[in-house]
Amino acid sequence: MKTYMAKPGQVERSWWLFDAENKIVGRLASELAVVLMGKHRATYTPHVDTGDFVVVVNADKISFTGKKWEKKTYSWYTGYPGQKTETAEKRRERHPDRILREAVRRMLPKSKLGRQMLSKLKIYASADHPHQAQNPVPRETGSPA
Repeated sequence: MKTYMAKPGQVERSWWLFDAENKIVGRLASELAVVLMGKHRATYTPHVDTGDFVVVVNADKISFTGKKWEKKTYSWYTGYPGQKTETAEKRRERHPDRILREAVRRMLPKSKLGRQMLSKLKIYASADHPHQAQNPVPRETGSPA
């Protein structure tokens, strides 16, 4: 019995469309990470990017549980002394797609392969997107492929 190992040129990629309206950030991000890594397929191979493309719409209507909009903070280093911080509520006003992108990024492998997987994630704040030609298949969260 031989174990199947996918090769980078043999992977056929699909396009999935997720609607983030009224979805909880962490639960949606974990499902997006699984699809981007390719773990939803029987041909998953850890050292090969076997994942699919993911288009997420309505990212500005995503939700947190509890009081995380006021209490959760994001911080980053600018190159000058001190760190910049902002709450999740401010970040939603300025860059609504970054909340979900950061959550998914932290669930992917921390390597070149993880960065390649993250490049297949397309997030849009509104309901329209420029990927109509790829015919993304709508997919509900919690549903098998």
